[in-house]
This record gives sequence, C-alpha cells and structure tokens, in this order.
Amino acid sequence: MKKIGFLSFGHWSDSPGSQTRSASDTLLQSIDLAVAAEELGADGAYFRVHHFARQLASPFPLLAAIGARTSRIEIGTGVIDMRYENPMYMVEDAGSADLIAGGRLQLGISRGSPEQVVDGWRYFGYEPGEGQTEADMARKHAEVFLKVLEGEGFARPNPRPMFPNPPGLLRLEPHAPGLRDRIWWGAGSNGTAVWAAEQGMNLMSSTLKYDEGGAPFHVQQAEQIRAFRKAWTEAGWEREPRVSVSRSIFAITTDLDDAYFGGDGESKDQIGFIDGPNKAIFGRSYAAEPDELIRQLAEDEAIAEADTLLLTVPNQLGVDYSAHVIDNIVTHVAPALGWR
Repeated sequence: MKKIGFLSFGHWSDSPGSQTRSASDTLLQSIDLAVAAEELGADGAYFRVHHFARQLASPFPLLAAIGARTSRIEIGTGVIDMRYENPMYMVEDAGSADLIAGGRLQLGISRGSPEQVVDGWRYFGYEPGEGQTEADMARKHAEVFLKVLEGEGFARPNPRPMFPNPPGLLRLEPHAPGLRDRIWWGAGSNGTAVWAAEQGMNLMSSTLKYDEGGAPFHVQQAEQIRAFRKAWTEAGWEREPRVSVSRSIFAITTDLDDAYFGGDGESKDQIGFIDGPNKAIFGRSYAAEPDELIRQLAEDEAIAEADTLLLTVPNQLGVDYSAHVIDNIVTHVAPALGWR
C-alpha cells in the first residue's frame, strides 16, 4: 500500500494552450484540483514554492483554503526554501493552516533550488552568518522552526500584559499539536538525507539528486532512502519515518494522452548541472499504456522503498485534465502494483 498524491509546480502564463493565464487562475484551480483529487481517492495535494517566478510562492493561504474545502486529503509543500523564511512567523502561519485543516499538513522544507534571481533571499532580508553558506543559513532556519514547533515556552512574559498570560514562559500561538512530526526535508544528496534523519524529519526526494556513483537514478535514490532509514534508526527516534518520491508518470488511455505524452515513452535519465560544479542526475519520465507502465514501475527501486508517491501534474492543462492524470494512475495502475 502507498499513499498517492500529486505535486503541482503551479505555473501560469498567457501562452497558447495554457489554462492558467494568471496567478488567480493558478491559485483557484489548485484548490479545485485538491478537491477533485480527494474525490478520486488520492491521498495528497502538494505544491512547489518558488520566488520571483510565475509560479506558486507563499503557500500558507493556499494550504489553509484547501484545508477548509477538503476533509481527508493530506496537504503539503514540496518544498519551502528555508533560505527565505522567518522561522518564527512560519510557525504561526503553519500552525494556523494546520488547525484549519484538522491536522493534515505535511510540510516539505529544504535548502532550496536555484532561483530566478541571484541570491534572492537577500531581498527578503537574510544573510548567512560569518563563515556560513546559504545552505548553512537554510539549515539554521529549519532547526529554529523545528524547535519552536515543539510548543515549549521560551519567551519571557510581560509582567503587565494587555491580556492575562498562562503561567511560565510563552510559546508562539496558535500551536498545532503533532505538526513537528509532519515536517519533511527535501534532500538532494545522501548526506542531506542522513542529516534530515538526525533532525527527526521525514524524507522527501524529488526527480533529481546529486550523482553519487553513476548508477541509474532510481537505484541511487533507493540507496539514499536506505541511508536515511539507517541514520533514523541510529538516531533513536521512536516513530516510523515517512519517505516520498516524486515522479512524472502518465498512463496513456486516450488519444489526448498520447498526443500530450506519447513521445515521453523513450525517456531516459539525464545528467546535468543545476547548482555549481556538482553533477546531478535527473530521473526519467514514465509514459505508456497501463500494462506497460505497470511493468516499468515495478522495476523502480526507489518507488518500492517509499511509502508515498507524488505525481507531478501538468497544471497548465487545467483541472479536468490534471485530475484525469491522477485518476489514470489510481484506477488503472496502482491496484496492479499493490499500491491500492
């Protein structure tokens, strides 16, 4: 059994064929797609977060709106770039959204990916400390966020407050019980996956990672997951961690599917550079008729290792078609693979 969700990059453009011409289109359609996915039996609605781009950015208003419109589906991010975040304010936003959703938030956070502008986090008022890198800064923000999410008091109360205080040190409000255990780290390497385990975060692994050894992408990703689980056990955490992987998977069941994605059937892993000199490996896409797709996916070692699969959806093709993509996997592929 696996949880199956979707991951939307939340693009909009006024290009021909786009069903999301504006930010408003993308936000409102994201809510509608989450509602549709819940009705189809999917388990999660996840959204990318990018700044200075015509894509989804500030996630918490969207997550709260989806939480108010749905009742069962998990709601999350993949991922929030912690270089840009004030962890204190983020705790308040996340707590509010989680309470509105009834404890269904699953927040993916990370050091982030290359952005649209140079050092965009500087415009948000953040600078790495002396001798630190931007990655160090992101991890520091994450550590503060995790600590404050625990809900322990840390702030000295005013002896003459405007409103009565409870006894002792004060915490940020509203507090969302259990949210600390529903934070995921988007890891791009084996080393950062191990660090995530040491911090007690779940693992979120996308369709790319640093190339560490030259094996096929799904093999390297499976090795990353095993390294994470080993580190989790060694850290002594009592709860069972969760692991998600992302994939572009399209079951071709109609002529329109074939027109859009039939050419992706021969997709292969790719090697490239996304951030500095380190070589990265990009996982292949899957596109085939259901029987062939089932055969191919059964050989993906990383999907086998994960408990959650996030399907990237072509959000610019509109809610109905994205829902069709999700339904194809849930209905025609997942049962044969034992995911349902």
